Amino acid sequence: MISGGVDIGGTKIEARLFSDDLTTTEVHRVSTPRDHLDGFMEALADQVRWLEERSGAGGKLPVGIALPGLIDTRTGRAFTSNLPVNGHDIGALLAGLVGRRLPFMNDCNAFALSEANNGAGEGFQVVVGLIMGTGIGAGLSVAGRMTRRFNESALEVGHVGVPARTLGSLDLPLWPCGCGKMGCFEQYVSGSGLARLGALKLRRPVRAEEIVASALAGDPESNTVVSQWAQITAELLLLIQLTQDPDCIVIGGGLSGIPGIIEHLDKPFQNIRLGEMHMPVVRIAVHGDSSGARGAALMAARVAP
Repeated sequence: MISGGVDIGGTKIEARLFSDDLTTTEVHRVSTPRDHLDGFMEALADQVRWLEERSGAGGKLPVGIALPGLIDTRTGRAFTSNLPVNGHDIGALLAGLVGRRLPFMNDCNAFALSEANNGAGEGFQVVVGLIMGTGIGAGLSVAGRMTRRFNESALEVGHVGVPARTLGSLDLPLWPCGCGKMGCFEQYVSGSGLARLGALKLRRPVRAEEIVASALAGDPESNTVVSQWAQITAELLLLIQLTQDPDCIVIGGGLSGIPGIIEHLDKPFQNIRLGEMHMPVVRIAVHGDSSGARGAALMAARVAP
């Protein structure tokens, strides 16, 4: 069955049309209106209309929507960052614009679901999709499907605190996080976190891409920064293993493009594993930027009448 997916981001709303085998056939992107709810909703509705028109199926096309955040399962109200939707039932608002109710899901869960189905997590029972980019987030798929949870939330691992043993051994400060807490993983292992580690070590502002390039070129200080980043990221992988026990962790987002990232993470992860626990396979996402929309489309096709 052909299907459509819409991936909502802080800078763009991307609509993708998929064939029966979930291959992208067409893509349409628009900038995300972030100032007013009405403008945001109209842009989202326009993307749904585009999918309906391009598919030729009209209102019968299964369309799923991936949102960075969550929608309260009792009230329908959305809660997210950097979008003008907090406290609003955007499912109902969208239905009023396009004439039908469409399913929503968290974008990290959409990523995990996509990669568990003919992606990097294909053939594994429990797949965690870890997105490492501007922020840090993760989703979970079991047996190729989503799992029902109390809040229908993703794995908010970016806002778990880095262990004191790690920050202490690396002589790193306790940095505040935008969530209001201190020492969250997101402040150290996201793209901006890697840049922050670099700025501390190099004593000047530096971009994450510059640190990686310098490390590849053999700069010892940049190599130290990447090594610190890998040690902290390994603690994040351990957290995922100890709490979710997946047999596969799929890494996506901008930092998944670091050359040799799996090799960078393997040794520090092995060094801190608990006892004789079997290690999950760690892989790079296959579907890349399309995974959010692809997972949403897959979800929509499965719940379609």
